Amino acid sequence: MIDYGMVGPALVLGLGCIGSSIGCGIGGMACHAVMARVEEGHGQFIGMSAVASSQSIYGFVLMILMSNSIKAGNLSPLSGIGIGLSVGLALLFSSMYQGMCAASAIQATAKQPAIFGKCFIALGVVESFSLFAFVFAILLM
Repeated sequence: MIDYGMVGPALVLGLGCIGSSIGCGIGGMACHAVMARVEEGHGQFIGMSAVASSQSIYGFVLMILMSNSIKAGNLSPLSGIGIGLSVGLALLFSSMYQGMCAASAIQATAKQPAIFGKCFIALGVVESFSLFAFVFAILLM
């Protein structure tokens, strides 16, 4: 007998991790290109390129909460699939776009180091959508 109970938790974790790897990859590529051109500030570029990793953490926490909720009978497997897929896609796309945003922030900061802190505003705005999805998923469970 096939148990569909863990499909939703697996989806939210998998999609969140896929998005984080894509987003960090995009940021990392920009980081490498900029570090080859500038002599200092490498640490801040590396840190900025890793911002998109947080969505995998949200996916991990939701995976645990969802699987516990399904095992306890508080969440049906079908609802888990719906929540896992929709929130997982939100995490995936948020991570990807956060990586693109980080890449442009890294390039801009290399040209004007004084704007480094300001660049985190846009990264935070993109992050907020994954946080909304995370919180709303918890409310649905």
